[in-house]
Amino acid sequence: MAPWAASDGPFANVSHMPKTLVVAEKPSVGRDLASALPGKFEKHEAYLESDEYVITWAVGHLVQLAEPEEYDEKWKKWRMADLPITVEEFKLVPRDAKSKKQLKEIEKLMLREDVEQIINACDAGREGELIFAYIYEAVFSQDGGAKKKKKPDPSPI
Repeated sequence: MAPWAASDGPFANVSHMPKTLVVAEKPSVGRDLASALPGKFEKHEAYLESDEYVITWAVGHLVQLAEPEEYDEKWKKWRMADLPITVEEFKLVPRDAKSKKQLKEIEKLMLREDVEQIINACDAGREGELIFAYIYEAVFSQDGGAKKKKKPDPSPI
């Protein structure tokens, strides 16, 4: 049975087509993409969905590097004696409550069983690449992050 087919319940004999998740940098770009892609899109709070595509968006930078005190409380006030501040691995954290909410929605979409491919549709410059890279990293690589699903390689448009 295909991995996207339901195995039990009322939809046991219905197979669901694999979908492509498209991550845009902002909602207006998501809407533009939906108008350019085939199919009718249904609007949800944090994404648009058709039979083949799910389109979601960041709202600018959703994720940022953690502040020094999030690694060690002694770094809340900087002292020359504490420099340089080095950490084994940088932590990524949501910028604020609104960003955390959207990041959670994107995480749910990235982890959906029917999502077979993820496309980076953020701007092609450094900033757009960083926005997507941090979201992807936050979902698939952070402690307590998504290890339930094989991490698909993102594809640029």
